[in-house]
Amino acid sequence: MDKVIATILLIVASTICCVVVFNAMYPAITSSGDSIIAQSSAIGERVRSKIEIIHVADENNDINVWVKNIGTVRIDGLDRADVFFGPEDNFQRIPYGTSESAKPYWDYSLENATSWSAAATLKLVIHENSVAGGQYYVKLVIPNGISTESLFST
Repeated sequence: MDKVIATILLIVASTICCVVVFNAMYPAITSSGDSIIAQSSAIGERVRSKIEIIHVADENNDINVWVKNIGTVRIDGLDRADVFFGPEDNFQRIPYGTSESAKPYWDYSLENATSWSAAATLKLVIHENSVAGGQYYVKLVIPNGISTESLFST
């Protein structure tokens, strides 16, 4: 009879231990699964995002840059994008804005759509005080880190 009671107590104790271990591990497993799903979604968006500069033109010290969305997703938050511009050996980050007094700055408009969806073209205008002749570098980095760049002459 003593062996039966000892066996029952050991079974109960091992069941309690299993429940305690499960309750400790389950939240960690669930949260890591959520993190993996979120990261997978972000990576999937990056893979489906592609942009390409298709033309750059100098027009009265304004640099017009046409950028095509060649990916499969809509790109939002363009005011949070980074634009780098300047001579190829001395470029700088240009802030987004609309103030004439704070040149250089950049703004944008969509050419053939209401949002920057797949196959839409963005016209990015870099307002500069003066652009001398020579080689210039322009780079656009959208909020998810995808970028395109071009070297052009004025």
